[in-house]
Amino acid sequence: MTAQTQALSDAGVSIWLDDLSRERLNDGSLRQLIESKNVVGVTTNPTIFASALAKGEAYDQQVEELAAAGADVETAVFEITTSDVAEACDLFAPVAAATGGVDGRVSLEVDPRMARDGEKTVAEAARLSEKVGRDNVHIKIPATFEGLDSITKTLAAGISVNVTLIFSLERYRAVINAFMTGLEQAKENGKDLSTIHSVASFFVSRVDTEIDKRLDAVGTDEAKALKGKAGLANARLAFQIFEQQFATERWATLADAGAKPQRPLWASTGVKDPNLPDTLYVTELVTQGVVNTMPEKTLDAAADHAEVTGDTIRGTYDDANATLDAIDKLGISYDDVVKVLEDEGVSKFEVSWGELLETVKNALDGAAGKTSANAEVGSRSEGTR
Repeated sequence: MTAQTQALSDAGVSIWLDDLSRERLNDGSLRQLIESKNVVGVTTNPTIFASALAKGEAYDQQVEELAAAGADVETAVFEITTSDVAEACDLFAPVAAATGGVDGRVSLEVDPRMARDGEKTVAEAARLSEKVGRDNVHIKIPATFEGLDSITKTLAAGISVNVTLIFSLERYRAVINAFMTGLEQAKENGKDLSTIHSVASFFVSRVDTEIDKRLDAVGTDEAKALKGKAGLANARLAFQIFEQQFATERWATLADAGAKPQRPLWASTGVKDPNLPDTLYVTELVTQGVVNTMPEKTLDAAADHAEVTGDTIRGTYDDANATLDAIDKLGISYDDVVKVLEDEGVSKFEVSWGELLETVKNALDGAAGKTSANAEVGSRSEGTR
């Protein structure tokens, strides 16, 4: 293990990779990250799968089989993505066993076009969970207002959930409530709470991207001095909420019944601004009991030169509040920022899903064309005998 990633693990941060592909699974590179860089989980999203399907030949055989079986595009995407996730779950099964299921998790997102449709989300979450058929899968559900009830119902059915696309502190409180309500219902349904796991994916760098753009528009020295600070402040205050909500009698009752807390997960941790340190959202969000899911570029940077100095969250709440207050005084609306980010997040994943569908459609058409051509050549060969 690298000294830097080991230091993160020792400080209580679970390192997950924000990427998955058939190629990573086949060439052993994902296994290598487990062995060398303390990676103990994987997250996926539509953008990741669209990128994976668009390059390489790793999916050719499965696509050809699906084309031969007459699968439509939606079915093919379902089969391809769940196959990758199931294989990754098997790879991480020893980690899951060693950590009581806390780590060793692999996340698979529901179709983002369902983000505003609670009933369809619940049904799709159940379908994905059943298809993958592994205890260490997380089904990702966006934290839209409509998604909150879906989160509760999915957890109540005993399915582990990664709640994604959280930007606002108010929504995060609602997510924790949905989580606890889901576990309370699961208990009533006779489910073993110790087997139900969840993380709450709080996005970081996108907050800075949006707020820094608005700070540039203000243009004063005071505004410029606040750039690159909002994302960390927002995430740190989210952890304060976590501490508060998981110290209540309500949670204690669930914990006594075997429930595990819903850990905060730092997502969108790749630094977008080249003027900021490339490990900013890693080293400045260190504390016991969190997950940091990193794109490989950020993971490599962290493994190479991250300076882990201990807990960088607890004790920062006053400064974090002061940062967001200062931004508000400049006329930048927090509520507007987080609404824009949620809408953009859902929209971006819908676009990526469309790209994924188009990529798979082209692959299916190509495979069907190749099969037809081979059949035609075979027919000619028969005719010449």
